[in-house]
Amino acid sequence: MKTIAIVGSGALGLYYGGRLARAGFEVAFLARTELADLRANGVTVVYPEDRYTLKPVRAFADPRGIGPVDLVVIGLKATANHALSTLLPPLLGPETAVLNLQNGLGVDEQVAPVAGAGRTLGGLCFVCVNRTAPGTAECTLPGYVVIGEFAGEATGRTHAVQDVFARAGIKVRIASSLLGARWHKLVWNVPFNGLSVAEGGMTTDIILADPQREARVWALMREVQAIAAAEGVAIDDGFLVDQVEKTRPMGPYKPSTMVDYLAGRPLELEPIWGEPLRRARLLGVQTPELTRLHGELLMRDSARG
Repeated sequence: MKTIAIVGSGALGLYYGGRLARAGFEVAFLARTELADLRANGVTVVYPEDRYTLKPVRAFADPRGIGPVDLVVIGLKATANHALSTLLPPLLGPETAVLNLQNGLGVDEQVAPVAGAGRTLGGLCFVCVNRTAPGTAECTLPGYVVIGEFAGEATGRTHAVQDVFARAGIKVRIASSLLGARWHKLVWNVPFNGLSVAEGGMTTDIILADPQREARVWALMREVQAIAAAEGVAIDDGFLVDQVEKTRPMGPYKPSTMVDYLAGRPLELEPIWGEPLRRARLLGVQTPELTRLHGELLMRDSARG
């Protein structure tokens, strides 16, 4: 794999696209609102070991200007998935792989009908990264990415995608079950992204500094664990502990949903909270905390007008 298209130039798109470009891959960024900034100032990536700016970068407003590539990386928010039917087809060749980095449940099912189930992979980013300025992604915890095939078990292509990221110094693990990986990611996303918005814009350190809020974190994680178990995905208690203990030293970290909320952007309410809640109800799993949090988020979202 040599040619890569980054669809969505937010925090994840800029960060991973910037690292892949620096590693020598031919990377094209698909951007609209920040196209002029990318063309004028390039892409700046900041992480604990380094800081650099790539300039010039290949930035396009129309996927037809990019054409078919070996790998498409979707960094769009799930709220923009209605545009996939226009954005993806010009980027697809006979052997193109599509890696979807979106959060939540049901998102790969939105990509697969457009890209093709057989070429779709899902990716979960266990990382702390924010877009701090147009064209700039700042990472405080590089972490790792978990990838899995949408339509089955890992293949040679899965390992090829892993190798692409490894050449850029990015740690990638291959999941035996993409569904399992998505439920594991929700253990963190449901409480921390959710409470950061429900509390009106609260960083993770403040959430954990208050015993009552931390108790809600644990309750929400256990409910996610219970729903996942009902779907056949086992999440160890130790994983829950690890998620909290890794969050404590992050400092005043702003989860991505909080960033979107404060910026007035659409929130990914359905894939991160709505879909897990829907599945809980279908499976008969009691989720009083998730139900409460989902209602709070809907109220916060509607209050913005």
